[in-house]
Amino acid sequence: MKEYSVLTTLYAKEKPEFLRQCLDSMFNQTVPPSEYVLVKDGPLTDELEAVLKEYSEKHPELKVIALEVNSGCGPASIAGMAACTYEYVARIDSDDISLPTRCEREIEILDNEPDLVVIGSDLYEFEDDPNVITAVKKMPTEPDDIYKYGKRRNPFNHSTVMMRKSIVQAKGGYAPLRRSLDLDLFLMLLRKGCKCRNIGEPLVLFRTGSARVKRKKNWTNFKCDIEVYKKNYKEGYLSFFDYAYVVARQMAFFLMPSGLASYLYSKIYRNKV
Repeated sequence: MKEYSVLTTLYAKEKPEFLRQCLDSMFNQTVPPSEYVLVKDGPLTDELEAVLKEYSEKHPELKVIALEVNSGCGPASIAGMAACTYEYVARIDSDDISLPTRCEREIEILDNEPDLVVIGSDLYEFEDDPNVITAVKKMPTEPDDIYKYGKRRNPFNHSTVMMRKSIVQAKGGYAPLRRSLDLDLFLMLLRKGCKCRNIGEPLVLFRTGSARVKRKKNWTNFKCDIEVYKKNYKEGYLSFFDYAYVVARQMAFFLMPSGLASYLYSKIYRNKV
């Protein structure tokens, strides 16, 4: 099996128990990572530092990169990608959990398709207990369908992807954005003709709930998403109708009551288990 890196960014507000679950899920893969790059996005709490110290002692493959100030996911991801040694880079957010065969499955597909740049998957959603699944978030699987889907919605679950580093970096890599960096990266890769796939089954447990919906209704998040779509409209990836649809949908979601937004998020845009 090919060697690969894992990349996670971490900031002070993460909970230590969530970080432990994330790290355990990656170190216990059926094909364990050759390297785990974790970027500290600014100073952390003593509790988080204690977790990193404990896992660094148990896992010498854990490489911790420290940024002096909290700069956002974009700059932290740029620093992390630069520090990754291996061609295959798996992303995982610090509060999500990978299923044991995730990376083995993704490596096998990348090995079999040398022109494939990104491979992702569906995911399971949960709120408090990862053993209690609340929904499944399904994604398009084939390259043509992903290209079309990206014109109106994010075509990948960021915590599920494994990428071919050399091509991602050659195309421009992550932008120095505080938010929407994954949407910006994926649309850029699709716009520039990169071949991408999703595995049509869940390989990651994704932590969700009312707090995540509230964050999605944040005005800054709204503006950042719209700016990404606006850039891709100007670059010719989106049509005017695609761009107008995205703006209208995002504005409606931002303005609607939180209760209704939560209902739509959990009932309409997700599949029941």
